[in-house]
Amino acid sequence: MATNRTFTMIKPDAVTNGHTGAILNDIISAGFKIISMKYIQLSEISAGNFYAVHKERPFYGDLVKFMTSGPIVAAILEKENAVEDFRSLIGATDPSKATEGTIRSKYAKSIDANAIHGSDSDENAEIEGNFFFSQFERF
Repeated sequence: MATNRTFTMIKPDAVTNGHTGAILNDIISAGFKIISMKYIQLSEISAGNFYAVHKERPFYGDLVKFMTSGPIVAAILEKENAVEDFRSLIGATDPSKATEGTIRSKYAKSIDANAIHGSDSDENAEIEGNFFFSQFERF
């Protein structure tokens, strides 16, 4: 069953490069409502816990290092068909394969520094949102 909420994270590369405002504008212009949002610096422990599903993968260490390299913006978004619509808005993980006009086509530099995260399922959207936001921070 599709829900109307998803989770996103503007990654350190996009924050450092000054794209936060433009990305948030793209999100809002696409009809998403920001339910909760925070600007934070991930610790090695928090990034490691968030990406624990990838712990055995060869890129895990580099991913944790990248995600702790600067601040991120985490947000819970709301819109009908949120997960699927947001995945379309952000584009392919590899920005060279992302459709023109998507967030990654505009702001990502590489497959590793790809500007933004978007949940890939309703279940993961809930898990990821709960990781960053307590029940009192979610509307």
